Amino acid sequence: MAFGLRLLFALILVLVTYNPTSFNYISWAMAQYQINLSIVVLNGLILLIGYIVYLRATFRSIGPMGMILAAAVLGAVVWVAADNGLLDPQNSTLMVWIGLIGISLVLAVGLSWSHIRRRISGQSDMDDVGD
Repeated sequence: MAFGLRLLFALILVLVTYNPTSFNYISWAMAQYQINLSIVVLNGLILLIGYIVYLRATFRSIGPMGMILAAAVLGAVVWVAADNGLLDPQNSTLMVWIGLIGISLVLAVGLSWSHIRRRISGQSDMDDVGD
């Protein structure tokens, strides 16, 4: 349940920032920056705070190598799916959606890794001692 919530919030953060539809921060900001620059900046800063929270936790828990390995595993899963005809790699919109979901998964795993490791190994991180 807790991982699901972390994944949901990571997915919301990533998809609000950008997605292949016109309903995303990037498209909205590009259309509105001349009219509502202060609101564009405020919303951008709120998104930035969300990314800082997720990226800082991810870097602290799994590090850059863990992020690369998680992304590589997700890439390999997509490769296997494409090789077995389960998805069309020529469909750029689908590939963007898969990439965005993959980024969300990596961020959610990074935010949850200390909890996952504690359940698997029974060992706490130094940051977990106060919990």
